[in-house]
Amino acid sequence: MCTSIVEIATASGMAKSDKDDWFPLTHSVVAYDHARHAWLEDVITIDFVNQDLPPGARAAVELTLEAAKALNEALVRAIAAAELEESQRADGLARPHPGAAESFAPRIAA
Repeated sequence: MCTSIVEIATASGMAKSDKDDWFPLTHSVVAYDHARHAWLEDVITIDFVNQDLPPGARAAVELTLEAAKALNEALVRAIAAAELEESQRADGLARPHPGAAESFAPRIAA
């Protein structure tokens, strides 16, 4: 049975299609329903789309609830850090950025 759980948000940014083409985003669609491709029961599906382009203009993922929660937590941390960075930049307090290789230290959520 379909859950009818769907949330849609406007989106600005770019996504990469299966054809290796980048396209501008207009929306992101988050749903909880039967998996279409993953060998799982119900999943959180995230589709990044451009409603003005053909249906192939989409990038999608199917995640377990646990993976979706970990992604959500990582997004919350990254957004908080980015907001702090932006507020410091606005106040003229931005710290100097070291080389990209030195500054890249991703966190992997458990």
